[in-house]
Amino acid sequence: MLNKRLAVALTVSGLLAGVTACGAPAQTAPVSATPSTSATTAAAAAWELDPAAGAQRIKAAGLDILTAEGTAEHYHAHLDVLVDGKAVTVPAEIGFSFGADGQPNGISALHTHDTSGVIHIEAPTAGQKYTLGQVLSEWGVLDGKDATGAPHGGTGGWTAYVNGAKQNAPVSDVVLKAHDEVVLSYGAAPSPVPSSYAFPAGL
Repeated sequence: MLNKRLAVALTVSGLLAGVTACGAPAQTAPVSATPSTSATTAAAAAWELDPAAGAQRIKAAGLDILTAEGTAEHYHAHLDVLVDGKAVTVPAEIGFSFGADGQPNGISALHTHDTSGVIHIEAPTAGQKYTLGQVLSEWGVLDGKDATGAPHGGTGGWTAYVNGAKQNAPVSDVVLKAHDEVVLSYGAAPSPVPSSYAFPAGL
């Protein structure tokens, strides 16, 4: 049975989007002023989260489906995803599982509540490392399953930066740490590379 805290967190994040489970105001990505075309619409759809496969993706990331957010480890990192310098929205509810009724019924230690790009690490045990690859697995992108060669299909051509510093390791191996600004970039490198993020009070 879900405890009261998880029930509130899941309901608020999925339906009201007014406050995150950590108590900070929810943030949403700015809406682009560029008119939508079929190409940009298709590209955006490729990055959308499929809630129906949430539980499967959590398990694929090597994580457990929890009935409550953990309290032994609690910190946050921020993720920016850029394709040729243009932002891709990081979806809300990465790391959630959903029931047949479409309502959240579980959560992993690694998740998002909104579209701000803030990654929440709220784990039941301390000391475990969480990676960018696990976030991508829970999101269902860059997994090599798309044979079209599109940027969202695999990690080839992607570069990761942490706090402004280019990472030489595979992007999937980047370890998330408290208040890291992680940039995942494809194509033309951003200039300048974001090196920090102003986390809301309480995060």
